[in-house]
Amino acid sequence: MLFVTNRVLEQGLTPLPSEGSDFRLSRSINFVLDNNQAEQSFYCCSRSGPSNYTEIGSANFFDQLKSLQADQLLFFLHGFSTLPEQAFAQAEKLQTLLDAMQQTSKRENVQSPKIVVISLIWPCDNDFGKVKDYYDDQKAADASGLAYMRLLQKFLDWREENSTLENPCLKRVNVLAFSMGNRVLREALQLSAKYYPQSGLTLLFRNVFMAAADVVNETLEPGKAGGVIPPMSRNVVAYFAADDLALRASKVANVSNASASRRLGHTGPERMEKVPKNVYAIDCDDFNNKYDRLGHSYFLDDPQSGDAGLLLRHAWICMRTGRVPVTSRAIPESRMEILNEQQI
Repeated sequence: MLFVTNRVLEQGLTPLPSEGSDFRLSRSINFVLDNNQAEQSFYCCSRSGPSNYTEIGSANFFDQLKSLQADQLLFFLHGFSTLPEQAFAQAEKLQTLLDAMQQTSKRENVQSPKIVVISLIWPCDNDFGKVKDYYDDQKAADASGLAYMRLLQKFLDWREENSTLENPCLKRVNVLAFSMGNRVLREALQLSAKYYPQSGLTLLFRNVFMAAADVVNETLEPGKAGGVIPPMSRNVVAYFAADDLALRASKVANVSNASASRRLGHTGPERMEKVPKNVYAIDCDDFNNKYDRLGHSYFLDDPQSGDAGLLLRHAWICMRTGRVPVTSRAIPESRMEILNEQQI
């Protein structure tokens, strides 16, 4: 599995090549789990197994992405209080579920793209106590935006240098950000638009899936912190549930902040008429508590069947077709949808 991280490494910063050498980076690395400092540097890596990681460098990383036997890429940003191996376990399950849906679609003679998951590992805290972790992880998520802004710009530079008619890279790029991972996404894209305005409105992503997003529910409106996300995406899909108990606690935790507000993953966008028309709000209230006691971690499988859950099956249709499915039950012109078994 390929992944990118801005966690602190035991081995320190990436070594620089000596002048004139034919240097190809490949070094074994380990995370310093007790250090949740958000590095400004990012490290492009591969994982061969549990705690078996190799830093391969950005040039090798982008070349491998281009050569992957895949039609689309799905970059996965985990939530708060999640250490690397926990995030990798989620990414592996995500990959397994996507592969199963692809095989099912093939048997049904339905268009079935191969989608490969790439993990983005940001530095969550390893301390005891969820409340302390929450505030520490908020800071780490915001500070991680700089590293992933740099990753994005590195990718755009690589794409410009390697864009040829003879050997183009045609893979579509999607993002799935869960819970506090949406803060990392928001900060990275906001900083990209600030420091690189020439690429700030580039249409980069086919779909951005914001699952149980722990950000304010006005964030996707123009002029707000996440207002750059819709212009950079074909579709932005916000999955929310009113009885998400984790985000209810998050709202209380943020009461002392100037930006205190209901969360996007709790209500969907505050005012649908104020967000761009490529933003969709998907109400997951009918099933989130069946998948998870707190009603928060409902983006992967249905625990009863072990198959892909409703959210992931909905996201699969979006990636497969490039369009967000709308049914007759949708509220007219609102781009809001109630998701349940009758629709997927």
